[in-house]
Amino acid sequence: MKITPVTYAYPKIHRKSQKQLTPPQKPIYNTINFTGYYGDNQPIKKLYWITSQQNIPKHDNWTDHHIYEYGYKKWINAYPNEVLKRTPEDTINSIMTLTGKKRIPDNIPSPNIGGDTWGRHANYIEINPRLIAKYEKGKISDGLLSTMKLITMIPPSSDNIANCIILSQLYPSFYGDGTIHDETLYHINLHNGISKNLTARGLDCKMGDDEQVKTFNDLAHLMGFKTGIRMPISSGQLKVKGENFSWQKHEKAYIDACVWAIELGFDAIYFDSAKHIIDMEGYCGIGDVPNKDQMAYILYKIREQTGRTDIAFIGEKCSNNPVYQQMGFTAGTHWGDSKNIESVKYESRKQAGFRNYAAGPEVSNDNDYGEKSFHERLVRLNSCLLGYDNPNDKLPAFMQINDILPLSPYINTHQVMEHTIQIKGSDAWTECERHWDGIFRCDDEARSYTQKVYRSFSNAIN
Repeated sequence: MKITPVTYAYPKIHRKSQKQLTPPQKPIYNTINFTGYYGDNQPIKKLYWITSQQNIPKHDNWTDHHIYEYGYKKWINAYPNEVLKRTPEDTINSIMTLTGKKRIPDNIPSPNIGGDTWGRHANYIEINPRLIAKYEKGKISDGLLSTMKLITMIPPSSDNIANCIILSQLYPSFYGDGTIHDETLYHINLHNGISKNLTARGLDCKMGDDEQVKTFNDLAHLMGFKTGIRMPISSGQLKVKGENFSWQKHEKAYIDACVWAIELGFDAIYFDSAKHIIDMEGYCGIGDVPNKDQMAYILYKIREQTGRTDIAFIGEKCSNNPVYQQMGFTAGTHWGDSKNIESVKYESRKQAGFRNYAAGPEVSNDNDYGEKSFHERLVRLNSCLLGYDNPNDKLPAFMQINDILPLSPYINTHQVMEHTIQIKGSDAWTECERHWDGIFRCDDEARSYTQKVYRSFSNAIN
């Protein structure tokens, strides 16, 4: 996919003459030209300038008063709706404050946690950007900006185990993308740009869509997270520029879409319905799926074309069957009984000899209808985070954002994957604020639950 770089020239900053500087110094900034991901590759700096007209971030006092700190790991402890109402400038200042950075780094690599096989042990946390996006006059946008804000509330990776943020959407859905008429996120249209649910209309002509994605990844990496996206594999749930998908005709187009995601800075791809490549029992998708040889070729080509051997490929409900490892998968989900930590420990011991692939437990998945109690979620979370005898044998684990920050009792994960959610009846000033006030629980019970979740993650950091 060809990307036309967007150039945004900073105005010249007026400074005192050199004679007035003691000792003589060379001005740090003069006129700066950004050409985006395919040019200067510093999109955080670009976003910060656009939103603040400043080059150097400020220490954020609000963050100082809302920190959850364990050792040298820090994240925000506040109400989710309060964090979502902060500005992009505030968010960048907050992340710089949390990470102790006085300047935005020129280069932000993905954190090196566990080497190439990090995904075999990781905790995968799925966030739906459309859910937390900006709702205004029937349009949905700014999903990436909202996700940047929300990740400040998630415990970052430990020194040995990565926490990986999975976005449930990157590419557009079939119909109504960027509007309240947007339909299921299980259907995606490849090679038609980035979903308008994610990009910010206020940044049009200032930042390219690719730059906004790269900004999210850079900020997540700076916070200590790995990142990834969800991708369907059922042919009836895919299109290529509006054309119905065929695995015989569009295999290369599928590979190219995955490669572009990795080139935009993602570290992982979660393949929806991957179990059904070799086991069609309980299949609820539409159309056919690739066979095991084809999937092995696809995963090989993604690694080859990106030149990255550290990509994690997660297969939904993939078991401990060695065929999944032979195809090139890194992790499977929904394996082991997370309601019983001894069951998870048993699976950890059983799979200890496999260093490149393991199937692990989950707290909840995208089919969660919200029926689990806080107690059950905590039990499952503790099993996922601590279900091992030897930390080197920890299994991969999967969860949703509502396992950390509970959703309103009137909505659930599967519902928000299938439909847009509009919250009405709040006293907030704007439409988007009404939405943010309504999607997360902010009552005392939910706050108490989140504090217990934070303690569980803190125990896992040891």
